[in-house]
Amino acid sequence: MIISVENITKVYNGVKVLDNVNVAVEDNDRIGLAGINGCGKSTLLRIMTGLEIPEKQPEPDNAKIYKSKAQNIGFLAQNSGVSGNNTVYDEIRSVFKNLDEAAKRLREIEAVLSGENSEIDSESSSGLHDEYSRVTAYFEANDGYLINVKITKVLNGMGFAPETYRQVVSTLSGGEKTRLALEKAAIRNIPIRIGINAGSLPQDLRQKVEGAAMDTAEAMAEAAEREIAIFEDFGFKSYIVSMKASGIADTIRANRILSQRTAAPLHLGVTEAGPLTAGVARSAAALLTLLAEGIGDTIRVSLSDTMENEVIAGREILGAAAELAGQKVRGVRIVSCPRGGRHGFDTHGFTSRWMSRLYALNQRFIDKDITVAVMGCEVNGPQEAKHADLGITGAGDKVLIFKSGEIIRTVTAAEADASFEEELNKIIKEK
Repeated sequence: MIISVENITKVYNGVKVLDNVNVAVEDNDRIGLAGINGCGKSTLLRIMTGLEIPEKQPEPDNAKIYKSKAQNIGFLAQNSGVSGNNTVYDEIRSVFKNLDEAAKRLREIEAVLSGENSEIDSESSSGLHDEYSRVTAYFEANDGYLINVKITKVLNGMGFAPETYRQVVSTLSGGEKTRLALEKAAIRNIPIRIGINAGSLPQDLRQKVEGAAMDTAEAMAEAAEREIAIFEDFGFKSYIVSMKASGIADTIRANRILSQRTAAPLHLGVTEAGPLTAGVARSAAALLTLLAEGIGDTIRVSLSDTMENEVIAGREILGAAAELAGQKVRGVRIVSCPRGGRHGFDTHGFTSRWMSRLYALNQRFIDKDITVAVMGCEVNGPQEAKHADLGITGAGDKVLIFKSGEIIRTVTAAEADASFEEELNKIIKEK
């Protein structure tokens, strides 16, 4: 036997959540606790692990707890992110901290302007009036006068009765704390990502995968459905599901399965994709397949590389998906040549120097498009890239700058960057 408890009773605020409960856990047992929020599941586990003390009863009915000396028993708490010292009401009120601070500042200014401080000069008075107008506008725009009404509506909607408003958060059940945390996120319009990773599946699903009763993709989808059900039970709708595996096929299949079973928004990505080249290839293979099927709402490219390259890779994958779908690609697109037999222009060096600046223009051209071509051959370069808004190529000390296939400037290699910048700035103004 690992642990057993007898005659466990626990009362919170006059409510008996556990009443003479008896539980025994034997070697090799796998036991789950099921019940509605607040029924005492977490409380029972905390008592079994010694973190809480049960109610004392007259003998022979007093609680008894037996633990194996050969076992270390611990409790992994639900981390809801709410403060244990606040009341339920104050915890929700903390969401409106900025509005409370604005109200406090308005009272301070009112006290000064009312004449309690007679030493204020006209310049300071004018400044306070201006500040008062700004703070009042902010307070009213965010419904500051309705804070109490909003809090009451929120708490009632989440099943907290008025008599629980002053209850300390630390006395809530794990489920109630989770419900409170979700409501705070909802008030702030903060979406929550439900993360499912192939390497950290629930134990029962992992065992099914290991026993070949279920494949990894199916297990990931089922794990996601369980988490979604919790959010839906709480009435929390602002979530997105991320199911990531290091395998391309698992990632694709898991997202296909869940997209057929639910309407949950999906965050696509391949986890542990690898270094830059391998990671981009693996991510592109999975994401382009899913995006082409209309699956996915947001994406993430995970590389063993810089965050900047992750963002660039993500944008390029989205651009490729749009191109495959026959849609117009927005933002900056760089077309550049590899080294070849007729290579006459240092495409690698030029692209390396300009790539960061060109991609930075994506912020500016989010609803427009611009194509820049860096070509290695002066003979075929301008015509091969005649679709480009701006291009550059050359041979030796001669550099050609072209637009839509037409050469507009011939400069020396030393003048290339400055001349290219001048022409780029003209296009930016035109766009």
